[in-house]
Amino acid sequence: MPRRYFIQLFLILTLATLACGLASPAPSSPTADPVQLTVPAPTVSTPSLTVDQLKNAQYQLGARDDHAVVQLTDGQYQEGTDATTLDYAHIQLADFIPIGDLTGDGVNEAAVVVFENYGGTGNFGSLAIYINVNGSPVFLTSTMIDDRPKINNLTIENGEINLDAIVHGLQDPGCCPALPTTRRYALVNNRLQLTNYTTVTPGGAKRKIEIMSPADGTEVTESVQVSGTVSIAPFENNLTYAIYDEAGNELAVGPVTVTAPDLGAPGTFSELIPLAGIPADTTVYLTIQDLSAADGSILALDSVKLFVK
Repeated sequence: MPRRYFIQLFLILTLATLACGLASPAPSSPTADPVQLTVPAPTVSTPSLTVDQLKNAQYQLGARDDHAVVQLTDGQYQEGTDATTLDYAHIQLADFIPIGDLTGDGVNEAAVVVFENYGGTGNFGSLAIYINVNGSPVFLTSTMIDDRPKINNLTIENGEINLDAIVHGLQDPGCCPALPTTRRYALVNNRLQLTNYTTVTPGGAKRKIEIMSPADGTEVTESVQVSGTVSIAPFENNLTYAIYDEAGNELAVGPVTVTAPDLGAPGTFSELIPLAGIPADTTVYLTIQDLSAADGSILALDSVKLFVK
């Protein structure tokens, strides 16, 4: 075979091999698509508050005019030794000290009941809230419960504080509170907002209001239809609504009529409540209250959080 033929054949085979290699290169080892790694930011876990810390925290007096800040030691503070002098004070934490999240941020707060005595028979009980600052309790706010209340229970559940206590009714002597109550509080803008309240009649029946509609967190505009039930129809079948902003300012107030088959029987209510004058983009608490005709104190209350748009 002529030499020229071998040269041509060699060139053809070489070009074919190169063409195949360019068309489908074979990797030397398998490879995967690049992995996009997301590195989480470092987190710092805030230690939970402890009962021992709260018993040795600072507390701001609620029943004395100067609202001084005092240092608790093992749950107590003592100022002066003679209960008959003006400088006397004895501060004592109650046994119930629940710890739980009140703001939804995953960091627990704490609730305590503190009794303040300044000589004499008065022993003023307040519900106080402590926040968690880098693992240490810092006093935030408090609200008065009663003089010499009997505390049955104090818990934190579903982001709210539940207090079961016996307080003074209208006819109760100072020594002996006899009115069973339950209260529920939410922590709103660093203050305690009463969201539910019940009392018990002398005959043992519970006064309770329940708002059935609207649901908590509903967006509303010019008005809102509010409906619900009462376990005991109020005096002259009249309830009261009040609307508060998150700072606790009263924005509106008015009547709510109850329909009941008889005096003091269970009843229902349905009221169209105007929202005129409330600025848009305002978060409000609408409360329905049964107020005592004798002294204006709350007999029962329920509330719902609304967003005015």
